[in-house]
Amino acid sequence: MEPILNRGRQVSYIAIAAVVTLPGVLIRLTGSHPPEILGAALFGLAIVGAAFMLSWAAEVVQLDISAGLAIALLALIAVLPEYAVDFVFTFKAGAEYTDLGGIGPFHWAPLALANMTGGNQLLIGVGWPLVVLVGTWKIRQFFGADGKAKDGSTRAGIALEPTQAVDIAYLTLAAVYGLTLPFRNSLTLIDAAVLVAIYVAYLIRLSKAPAEEPHLVGPSALIAGLQQRQRRLVNVAMFIFAAGVILLSAEPFAEALVHVGEEFGISTFLLVKWLAPIASESPELLVAGLFAWRLAPSVGLGALVSSKVNQWTLLVGTLPIVFAISSGTLHGLPLDVLQRDELLVTAAQTVFAVAIMANLHMSRGEAWVMLTLFVAQFASSGILPETYAAPGRLAVGIVFLIAAGWVLRRGHLRGLKHLIVSGLTDSYDEMASRD
Repeated sequence: MEPILNRGRQVSYIAIAAVVTLPGVLIRLTGSHPPEILGAALFGLAIVGAAFMLSWAAEVVQLDISAGLAIALLALIAVLPEYAVDFVFTFKAGAEYTDLGGIGPFHWAPLALANMTGGNQLLIGVGWPLVVLVGTWKIRQFFGADGKAKDGSTRAGIALEPTQAVDIAYLTLAAVYGLTLPFRNSLTLIDAAVLVAIYVAYLIRLSKAPAEEPHLVGPSALIAGLQQRQRRLVNVAMFIFAAGVILLSAEPFAEALVHVGEEFGISTFLLVKWLAPIASESPELLVAGLFAWRLAPSVGLGALVSSKVNQWTLLVGTLPIVFAISSGTLHGLPLDVLQRDELLVTAAQTVFAVAIMANLHMSRGEAWVMLTLFVAQFASSGILPETYAAPGRLAVGIVFLIAAGWVLRRGHLRGLKHLIVSGLTDSYDEMASRD
């Protein structure tokens, strides 16, 4: 566990996270109606603050429960803010589908996909490169040009632990299935069954991992240093408070984003695609970046890889279920051309990420390529007129797939095959012995 260098500072971080949630909570509880842009900002801040508190509490809970249950809870808790916002849009989409008798065009269904695809693209396109670039820079600064961190990472790139072959193996299964989604007219309950099954199998596999002392930094390390009874009380209180804030803030935040777009003539799809995931993903990305800054980049990158498995299986898979419950039908969540394009880009980006990580390593060069392609896809969706944006999205998706093919052809294909077999079948002791 990392030493607590400044307890007062860590307490202040927790206090700030709690304080920024209060305006949004008070607005919701009092029924006030501030200007839409102010409401979006305050509810967004409430979600960000709650997400930080959840991330700290989720890290500490590993000290008090079994390894398997800790893995399951961490996987769910880390993305609870994004799930909440996505479920709001999806539930509204189901009600709208019923009201319109299943005949579009639909308003809410595209926004559910916008938040999901934006979050996935942001996680890989910004989060993974962030950890690699910060980590390699700090390694060179601290150890010199030829130095190496304790986890085996160097200034040239970041290495994952051999046991994270499990994460890449299951992400590969989800990535291959994800390539079929852009060719559908809807996300169906069959898709839900397949993706949720992959996630459940992933959790079962993870539950067999040996218990390890968690890597805790910042406020989570401060909480972990409390006596057991105090630690558990603080953790439970943070969980309840943060979950309550998210439940109160998710719907008004989602609605405020839509109204802001309508009021200022900004695409609501783009607002939901980028602003909502930034609010929900920022704590996770900052924590991963902090690990890289503290010379434990493999921990940060590993956490983001695990989160990607969660988002591309459980999050995508539960959307059709929520839609079915809301609409009272067995029809899938409708997809139009824009959503299919976004799914193509997201699926192609995931395949490229798997190809890169087939050797459980990401180099600085690969990180720059990933970040550059993300900037290109961001530009195609946010800057170009729609006449050119659609071909731009398609082009970026094709480039991702071509790049993935080139990486695999260069020598990663054999490594990926071996990694998949190892991640699905080998014991953790066998994988760890390859370190």
